[in-house]
Amino acid sequence: MTVDKELEKLSHSTPPAATPEARARALTAAMQAFDTAGNNALAPQGNAKAWRQSSIINWIWSPAMNKKFLAGSALATLLVIPAAGYLAIELTRNGLPIVDQTEIAGNLSRGEASKQPVATAGQPVAVAPQTPAENGSLAEQSIAGAQALQDKESPAVAKPGAARISEFDANDIATLTNKSEGSTTALGAAKRFAPAAPGIAPQQQLAEPMAAIAPSPAPPAEGRVQIQLDPNRERFANAAANPIKSVATDPVSTFSADIDSASYAFIRRSLTGGAMPDPQSVRVEEMINYFPYDWPGPDNAAQPFKATVTVMPTPWNHDTELMHVAIKGYDIAPATTPHANLVFLIDVSGSMDEPDKLPLLKSAFRLLVNRLRADDTVSIVTYAGNAGTVLSPTRVADKSKILSAIDKLEPGGSTGGAEGIEAAYDLAKQGFVKDGVNRVMLATDGDFNVGPSSDEDLKRIIEERRRGGIFLTVLGFGRGNLNDSLMQTLAQNGNGSAAYIDTLAEAQKTLVEEAGSTLFPIAKDVKFQVEFNPERIAEYRLIGYETRALKREDFNNDRVDAGDIGSGHSVTAIYEITPKGSPAVMNDDLRYGAGSKVPAETSDSAHQGELAFVKMRYKRPGEDKSALITTPVNDGNVVAAVDAAPQDVRFSVAVAAFGQKLSRIAAVDSYSYQAIADLAAASRGADTFGYRSDFLSLVRLADGLSQQ
Repeated sequence: MTVDKELEKLSHSTPPAATPEARARALTAAMQAFDTAGNNALAPQGNAKAWRQSSIINWIWSPAMNKKFLAGSALATLLVIPAAGYLAIELTRNGLPIVDQTEIAGNLSRGEASKQPVATAGQPVAVAPQTPAENGSLAEQSIAGAQALQDKESPAVAKPGAARISEFDANDIATLTNKSEGSTTALGAAKRFAPAAPGIAPQQQLAEPMAAIAPSPAPPAEGRVQIQLDPNRERFANAAANPIKSVATDPVSTFSADIDSASYAFIRRSLTGGAMPDPQSVRVEEMINYFPYDWPGPDNAAQPFKATVTVMPTPWNHDTELMHVAIKGYDIAPATTPHANLVFLIDVSGSMDEPDKLPLLKSAFRLLVNRLRADDTVSIVTYAGNAGTVLSPTRVADKSKILSAIDKLEPGGSTGGAEGIEAAYDLAKQGFVKDGVNRVMLATDGDFNVGPSSDEDLKRIIEERRRGGIFLTVLGFGRGNLNDSLMQTLAQNGNGSAAYIDTLAEAQKTLVEEAGSTLFPIAKDVKFQVEFNPERIAEYRLIGYETRALKREDFNNDRVDAGDIGSGHSVTAIYEITPKGSPAVMNDDLRYGAGSKVPAETSDSAHQGELAFVKMRYKRPGEDKSALITTPVNDGNVVAAVDAAPQDVRFSVAVAAFGQKLSRIAAVDSYSYQAIADLAAASRGADTFGYRSDFLSLVRLADGLSQQ
């Protein structure tokens, strides 16, 4: 009560006037009270210290701004979502996938490009050949991106009636994969240029995943599409097919001998891998000459060759005939074979680190070493960036040393072949055997990409060295990087031959069973010239030998280089000829000039019965002047029916038909693979090593692949 009275008393009293001192004391007391209250308060959430996170201004401003931008975000969402949906529909309708670039980049860095896709029923899957992993090219990034997306997206199964996706054009794909844009852009562009498959609704197209990439060239199953996203780097030596020539204006055909077999082995590798071979890889003469034939040979070495000519009806054209020319070389007896000085020039670059390359190469050379005689010598030079001598000239009597050097070879580095060739020839010169076999055996998988690497530069090196009596054999291994064009250039200009080793069985055939013809030449610069009688023959076409064509005047010019033939080797050439008056004649008679007249020398009675005249020039090893062999072709060489031709002739004709069909020659368009197989089967004969049975298998594989 006392307190209340005191308060009431004070309420009626007049307060003292304010003074500056009193005001200052009051403000100081208030500030102290405020600081004490702030220091004793709990720390705000997320701040370990005891002061406030923002000022009073931010505390007031934030709610206002949040309300404003919340409304703005809602409006932006209403606009962006429909636009994004429309854009996604348009992109996927044209086949461009929406890809998480970050995820693809991560997959590329982790090497997920090697994952294999699994095809489901009705799912179109693209098939493309393998590419070397070390390239790091834009095409590989495209493939890796496609596989990453395949792993991410779930595949959609097409309706039973849906047509398959349209195939790409190989040229368009090659152009796209070489562009500078990113992988997704390149693949998307490719898809946009491919027309949509009829019968597939837009919803189905949205659900379709990007085509996956398979690593092997296996034949596509039903419903699959073959798409070549990244063409390999293999180069082939070939030319346009020989045309039909009129005897009235061009009666003479001239070409060089060819005993190479690389083309046949490459074709076999493609077909057994489930893919039709590149037509550019097909050289018909190498396919024909791959097989051993029992042609009649010469009686002695005085005349090292014998020609056998057969004229028969053409199986694929009843209005033309085939003139089959078979040459057999003299077979040197094993006891009289000359001593061999061999240098193995072996590519050990990083690209050789594959089972069908360096490991196969080492096994092949072991076979060859076991075939040599004790007094032969072997040297080994390797190249990978820099050349190195692994083994100095060593007698085969010390076989364990040679085999040990081969076994120790390891891959690594880039391919600098020019320096290796120089070192190999120097080593061959060091161990040179007079009147013996001096040969460099080059084994590689592809390009010489270090140092002088153009075909012309290497050709010049080989030409300079061959004058010293050292020959060259080129052996190709592996796939994806094979430079067949360079192999042919080196072999042809190095007085040697080229072969492709795809299996150990092929190494056995080339280096063991045919070692005599591979290693021991009986003639060099072998040329052929055929003159047709215009009274009997209207037109002709040489089957194969496009890369071996010579000018007419080259035949008698001993300075012009040509092919070599080894001991016991055979060479076969086949002409398709059109008799005078046949309905198959393609060229009209000339209106002016003497083209339709028979030359005086041809109208002589001694030559009237002749169909053609075959000439052959050759040089013996170590000689510079050529010798001539001639063979007239007359009615005595003609057989009335295909079945009347010798067995080996018919089989070689079947091989010629197969090679032309793989080359897409129009002349055999109507001649089926089954007809080829029937002709080959009927003339297979004694097949000691199974080569002809394997040929029949290849024909059947090609027949099946061509129908897909």
